[in-house]
Amino acid sequence: METTAAKSASFWASKKRQETIVNIFLYILAWVGAIIFLVPLIWMIVASLKTNTDVFLITLPIPPHWENYVKAWAPEGLGETFTTYSLNTIFITVVAIIGVLFSSTLVAYGFARFKFPGRDVLFLIMISTMMVPAQVTMIPTFVLFKYLGWLDSFKPLLVPTFFGGGAFNIFLIRQFFMTIPYELDDAAKIDGCNFFQILYIILLPLVKPALATVAIFSFVYNWNDFMNPLIYINSSSKYTLALGLQTFTTMYGSNYSSMMAASTIVLLPILAVFFFGQRYFIEGVATSGLKG
Repeated sequence: METTAAKSASFWASKKRQETIVNIFLYILAWVGAIIFLVPLIWMIVASLKTNTDVFLITLPIPPHWENYVKAWAPEGLGETFTTYSLNTIFITVVAIIGVLFSSTLVAYGFARFKFPGRDVLFLIMISTMMVPAQVTMIPTFVLFKYLGWLDSFKPLLVPTFFGGGAFNIFLIRQFFMTIPYELDDAAKIDGCNFFQILYIILLPLVKPALATVAIFSFVYNWNDFMNPLIYINSSSKYTLALGLQTFTTMYGSNYSSMMAASTIVLLPILAVFFFGQRYFIEGVATSGLKG
């Protein structure tokens, strides 16, 4: 007759075997999903190195045609090159990231560490703005910027980032602030720190993952933003990469290899930023929900 110890060992061995099988299945599923999502990216890069006649053939680009990137960077017939579009996009993205980090951190700090009448109601109203589609406020915002004389300039793309930074970014940073004990604030006050010193010296070093996550989100949004530059910018010398790519694809719609090369140029910085910042990104997203 099988002893109790033997039954227990058999049970745990069976359970461990089941967990191993489940883990193997999940790993296989993750690999299959990753390959499925990578296929379009790989096809785009491979197609960018082919001749225009071989784009849709299932062949390797031998030899690779690197001149497609040269043609895509300075296409004939366009008033500007991708150098101009890249500089405009870099300027807008960098300033927007600074504005978002500065304003959203201050607002999140106020919601997380200060108690004042109506705080929770204001926070609820702010969060509810995330459910308002951008199309609803598009026309009133355009009329406002037109009245201010900001059309065909970078101001509509940059100035709003210094006024709040976005409800989602505020929520994310606030959640991180809420995980930090209030005793740190009290200790800093005893040492003579004011509110801004507490924020800069004590709290900001502890919320680096949240700030990195917000910076990555802001980078991706502003780098890929097409609608706002399309609405507010008219001069080709002020085009961003998204607008330049759209103009390029309109004029060279049949030159698929150059189109893929131009698309790869626009996409590579996003992949690089996420690759180098993925540790902070994953940590920021995972930790922000620990405490409400």
